[in-house]
Amino acid sequence: MRIAVCPGSFDPVTLGHLDIIDRASKLFDKVIVLVSFNANKSRAAFTPTERMEMIIEATKHLDNVVVDCYNGLLADYLQKTGANAIVKGLRAVSDFEYEFQMALANKKLYNDAETVFLTTTGENMFLSSSVVKEIASFGGDITGFVPKQIQSKITDRLYKPANNIDQ
Repeated sequence: MRIAVCPGSFDPVTLGHLDIIDRASKLFDKVIVLVSFNANKSRAAFTPTERMEMIIEATKHLDNVVVDCYNGLLADYLQKTGANAIVKGLRAVSDFEYEFQMALANKKLYNDAETVFLTTTGENMFLSSSVVKEIASFGGDITGFVPKQIQSKITDRLYKPANNIDQ
């Protein structure tokens, strides 16, 4: 069985993430969307459990996709689950440099780990969880950025009406 892991913080999951997950589900027998901890990212807007719930809601139409959470080395998780591939989405050349380093490190830690890079679609090149959080925090329309079934969860959590500042 070909098992792939799509790791990320998914804070929150975007349509860009879902595009990569959907495409990976066509390439592998089983895809594990892994909510993981990233020490390089600032405070999370959603708990790991909330992120998992949103991903489950957004991927319920994909029969071979499961969602899990892990706070440890990705290479260890692959060994534990029997997965042999890591699927990462690339938006720009700047993503590749970091992801290439991670792919080499994971290969060194677990020789059976192969990293597969999927390029984003043109419409998702700019899209990130950070962009979604910023737009939502100002009450902007996040339609077209995140799955419709989780839009209100994101907006309800992040929108904080600004006080008018008289100058």
